[in-house]
Amino acid sequence: MERIGVRVLARDPISEAGVTSQLRPRPEVRVVGPSEAEDAAVVVITVDHVDEEAVATLRATQRHGGVRTVLVAARLDDSDLVTAVEAGVLGLVRRHEATPDRLVKVIQSAAAGEGSVPPDLLGRLLDQVGKVQRHVLGPRGLAFTGLAAREVDVLRLVAEGLDTCEIAHRLSYSERTVKNVLHDITTRLQLRNRSHAVAYALREGLI
Repeated sequence: MERIGVRVLARDPISEAGVTSQLRPRPEVRVVGPSEAEDAAVVVITVDHVDEEAVATLRATQRHGGVRTVLVAARLDDSDLVTAVEAGVLGLVRRHEATPDRLVKVIQSAAAGEGSVPPDLLGRLLDQVGKVQRHVLGPRGLAFTGLAAREVDVLRLVAEGLDTCEIAHRLSYSERTVKNVLHDITTRLQLRNRSHAVAYALREGLI
């Protein structure tokens, strides 16, 4: 089993030493120091609470492509959860729940690209996601996929082999509208053409 490279960051040396001492004996992970930072697949960041400094650290970590982030916080409430997720965190653990077994499990999930959230906060996160969709995105014809409902409809028909005229007839749009929709999709998502747009939508599970 290949060990996961893990970098531990904290604002104070005691917190950093505490997390490091929990992880160092574990065969599933390998704690790396500053000189080996490029070997880290996961960065574990320990904070008291999710303030501006913590968010800045999280975002700076995300700028290193391919590195996953796990946040260990003394306090995690609803707003902290949303802020951390927006900053790109994949795993969240409350400090008093951060046993070696729990921490390693969250690190393994993060390394695999899977999210981990304390169970009591997961329901609230899903509720907030639903509210954003219903009250913010929905009224504007948008979805969390980044595509509006009519964009999905157009791409689905392109994938079925229909041309611009046929799509316009099927959706009761003008041909200009169909062309504009496809142009908006390819421009916004930096795709080459309609075939690339269909391939992207299929790969991302949007259609």
